[in-house]
Amino acid sequence: MQAVRFIKQAARPAAKVLRPVAVSRAFSSSAATFTRSPVLEFSEEEELFKETVAKFAQEVVLPKSRAMDEAEQMDPEVVQGLFDTGLMGIETPEEYGGAGASFTSAIIAVEELAKVDASTAVLNDVHSTLVNTLVRTYGSDAIKEKYLPKLATKCVGSFCLSESSSGSDAFALKTRAEDKGDHWLINGSKMWITNAGEAEVFLIFANVDPSKGYKGITCFIADKDMGVQIAKKEKKLGIRASSTCVLSFDDLQIPKENVLGEVGTGYKIAINCLNEGRIGIASQMIGIAQGAFDRATDYAFKDRKQFGKYIGEFQGMQFQIAQAAIQIEAARLMVYNTARMKEAGQPFVTQAAMCKYYASEVANQVAGKAVEWMGGVGFTREEPLEKFMRDAKIGQIYEGTSNIQLQTIAKDIMKSKS
Repeated sequence: MQAVRFIKQAARPAAKVLRPVAVSRAFSSSAATFTRSPVLEFSEEEELFKETVAKFAQEVVLPKSRAMDEAEQMDPEVVQGLFDTGLMGIETPEEYGGAGASFTSAIIAVEELAKVDASTAVLNDVHSTLVNTLVRTYGSDAIKEKYLPKLATKCVGSFCLSESSSGSDAFALKTRAEDKGDHWLINGSKMWITNAGEAEVFLIFANVDPSKGYKGITCFIADKDMGVQIAKKEKKLGIRASSTCVLSFDDLQIPKENVLGEVGTGYKIAINCLNEGRIGIASQMIGIAQGAFDRATDYAFKDRKQFGKYIGEFQGMQFQIAQAAIQIEAARLMVYNTARMKEAGQPFVTQAAMCKYYASEVANQVAGKAVEWMGGVGFTREEPLEKFMRDAKIGQIYEGTSNIQLQTIAKDIMKSKS
């Protein structure tokens, strides 16, 4: 009634006052002329792409997932399959051997892979949303022609930013790059570097002038055979098949032209790229949550009976399952809305922080509940639930901890109040 009263008051200068029925018709007419697709309505190309990735995940990745986790190593056939299926050059233009598809397609791929194996998903995500994006966006024509084709067809890429003294404070890095006239000489080390074990191409952030602080940070691109050394491979709680390594650079010579963007702009490049990468990690988390949910609900409604009926028929179980479904749907809407904002060229930094934070919380909660729903069998390695639970934890840590995401969100709120 208040809405109708307001509209009547606003219409007083007119000769004719709209009645409630007329107002309803006016709104209906307006809605008919203004249409917007639902966030989760994909294009025909994106739907086909989703089906392709899901099939690859089920037929190629799933049979090897447990073995890769136990061995703590990616299966070469899975990595090659990612290239053969076109998943390593999703946004890369066709002229460079890629698919030329949308950013949302890249996010779809990460989610579908994570429903089966989070390690495979993060290999693809870091390669696509960080490495490919940087080369595509900031590389010179010569760098694009040299690196994009092989990144799309045969070479895994790695993003090298974190160090022992620069985690959340990423720009406190100590790795140094010296200008030697016809080349750069890099010395230092990196920690927590994803894809380092499989990578042939490395994006290395180093400071060319420490006196300038973060304004001396520059992004370099290097081939492994230039002298990139793996000092240690970490043994982890989750995403075990994904290689996470310590790298060392001892007088690593980089060609003078192998700089992405301008010298001294590496910090801007990293910030922009990581904001995009957080959407990818959020999609990995909803994939983990959905994968755990699907298996546990199959068990609850199709496999396990107690007291003469399926355990999913008990109201206590149904409420928990419904709550988990709501959380997953909400997280997915946040993730794909943020992806569409990015595609539309709209500001999305805060939304990326929100969806990364929330999706990682949901993944941990749902995976943990899924183990409980399956009881003792969920706690064993015979089922994938314990792996989903282990894999989910990293979402609250990498590409910006949950506290860093909350800080980003709070700063934006404060800014809006000033």
